[in-house]
Amino acid sequence: MIITRTPLRISLGGGGTDLPSYYRQFGGFVLSAAINKYIYIAVNRPFFSGYWLKYSEVEHAASVDEIRHRLIREALKLYPVDGPFEMTSMADVPGGTGLGSSGTFAVGLVHAILAYNFRMADAELLARSAIEIEMERLNDPVGKQDQYIAAYGGLLCQEYHQDDTVTVSHLNVSQSAIHELRDSLMLFFVGNTRTASTLLDEQRKESEQGGKDMLDSLHFAKQSGFEIRDLLQTGRVLEYGSLLHEHWMRKRSRSKGMSNPVIDELYEIGRSKGGALGGKLVGAGGGGFLLFQTEDRRRLRKAMADAGADEMDFSFDFDGSVVLVRNRG
Repeated sequence: MIITRTPLRISLGGGGTDLPSYYRQFGGFVLSAAINKYIYIAVNRPFFSGYWLKYSEVEHAASVDEIRHRLIREALKLYPVDGPFEMTSMADVPGGTGLGSSGTFAVGLVHAILAYNFRMADAELLARSAIEIEMERLNDPVGKQDQYIAAYGGLLCQEYHQDDTVTVSHLNVSQSAIHELRDSLMLFFVGNTRTASTLLDEQRKESEQGGKDMLDSLHFAKQSGFEIRDLLQTGRVLEYGSLLHEHWMRKRSRSKGMSNPVIDELYEIGRSKGGALGGKLVGAGGGGFLLFQTEDRRRLRKAMADAGADEMDFSFDFDGSVVLVRNRG
């Protein structure tokens, strides 16, 4: 039995510039934070032949090619296993909520398969393998942020270069600033779980075609990502909120599907009645979680609860993807 635990994430700045359609032209920068909400992958050798897979559905396939789940199928093609194979996944938060679940699942699955095959894996290999599966083998319109933050954990600066190379480094920030940042951030579920592929595909097409509004928005996202990194590293944590607000105003203008009247109303309630310094929708848009920064958690919590938005408490994860159980005889 092998069990891996891999963190979900929130994007703190620069989101969207990790897509090849943008960074291959201009270079990208994303600052992400892994959070203590996880996807768990358990793999085992069953008594019976074939591939026994349990996720949101249940599959029994005689061969890898017959597996319906695209990520599992391609992961097992990339790293084949010997003999029958069983896999079960569990998640603290459902997919489609803007927390990078697809990339997290891919990283955790690769980690479990490699451990099952008696192979050690560092964070870089896990991230690159998950990226190969999602972006190259499946050609999904995703970026690289989710795979890297899931593999490495922590508060991670990611620079995306035009030649497809990536430079990662942990945010150089004091423990007191980390605690202040954590205590100032709150997440609220706004509903509408969705797939990000439509919005990301729209971004990819507009970026490749040189759409001015899209590119201007992404240029701003990258620049604000650098500014957020600098203010956090210099301890100016509560200045993050105003940049967060401006970033969301730019981001929601990228696409008609980025927001909706319910999200707009909840955001306004968070700012006006809840006293939030700023906020944004986490992920590609359309639903999921609103992230706010506040100096008064109690006030914001009450305002959002009165509006019907459930809070999800969280902290940061500094472990990245780990093997919790390694017991294969």
